[in-house]
Amino acid sequence: MPTPRLKSCGRERAHSLLSPAITTIPTARAGGKKQHFYKLLPRQFRRDGFNYQQIAREENAAIYEQRWNGRSNPCVSYEVIRIRRREGFQIGNRFIPPAEVYPRSERWGESGWTFCNKDAAFAALREITATTGGGA
Repeated sequence: MPTPRLKSCGRERAHSLLSPAITTIPTARAGGKKQHFYKLLPRQFRRDGFNYQQIAREENAAIYEQRWNGRSNPCVSYEVIRIRRREGFQIGNRFIPPAEVYPRSERWGESGWTFCNKDAAFAALREITATTGGGA
């Protein structure tokens, strides 16, 4: 199990209350002759002592607010990710359906980035979607 990525947000945490509007509705449809759907990433989840909540999504990229509640004043940061998809597979008699996946720790810096500033996270999201069509 990877160790949590602790970070000191300091005063950089201040951000405007008005974030750029993200209007694209996420889709989870695969291309090709045989159309099938991918299970969407959860809007909220908990991992390694952190709570994550999706606050924006555009095409195949998203921002998750990350909170570490291990202290009286929770540290808040923002993870910008390129959303990847994996095909379904079989484990014994059980079929695991196709799904979107959050980047693994080894892919950080290539498919995921952490920011302490919300505006910087939104700027990174816009850059990802402008240059790669959301990482598709």
